[in-house]
Amino acid sequence: MNQTIILLLLYMDICIILGFYMHSRKVKKLIGFHLGMNISMVMGGMAALLFGVLLILQFPFHFTFITLISTVIGLLVGAAFGLLIDYQTFVTGITNGIIVGLMAPMIGTVIEIPILFITFIHVLFACCIFVIFISIKRS
Repeated sequence: MNQTIILLLLYMDICIILGFYMHSRKVKKLIGFHLGMNISMVMGGMAALLFGVLLILQFPFHFTFITLISTVIGLLVGAAFGLLIDYQTFVTGITNGIIVGLMAPMIGTVIEIPILFITFIHVLFACCIFVIFISIKRS
């Protein structure tokens, strides 16, 4: 897969996560406890999965470093979304981000058709964001 496309996808994912965080911060009064916990788990896990897979495809021989980076990214994103609600949601976001961050580079090293898997996880990410937007509107 072309290295430029991977970097473009990483940049796009960062922009989407930051934009969704700003939106969630604006409407955090509408978000209940259970929805907030689901948001922190989804965003922490998906951020770690996206970054772990994309970075291991970009730098395939730096497994330890990529594992650390994806774990820290999942931890930070899960923590940021969790702190919007309360400390229990904060801990849940951190835990899910760490677990998925440790597993994502392992998944990235064994995929046989990278373009298919990257497309699948980005479609899954878009569907998760869409469902969360609808859930926030209905709450």
